[in-house]
Amino acid sequence: MVKLRLKRCGRKQRAVYRIVAIDVRSRREGRDLRNVGFYDPIKNQSYLNVPAILYFLERGAQPTGTVRDILKKAEVFK
Repeated sequence: MVKLRLKRCGRKQRAVYRIVAIDVRSRREGRDLRNVGFYDPIKNQSYLNVPAILYFLERGAQPTGTVRDILKKAEVFK
């Protein structure tokens, strides 16, 4: 099963997250299937590759709670 999950990047005390499609059995920092966006919680900015996100959602990928909130804020879900 595939999930849309946050993958931590950046440096100490300055986290930036990539939004990735990843197999549920992989670790958070493990190999991802595709990078579909990023999220910066400090600047409250996000970039989403909406066609790629919709591609994975149509094929049964489940977003985690935080990713779901980011997608709702960006109005990917109607």
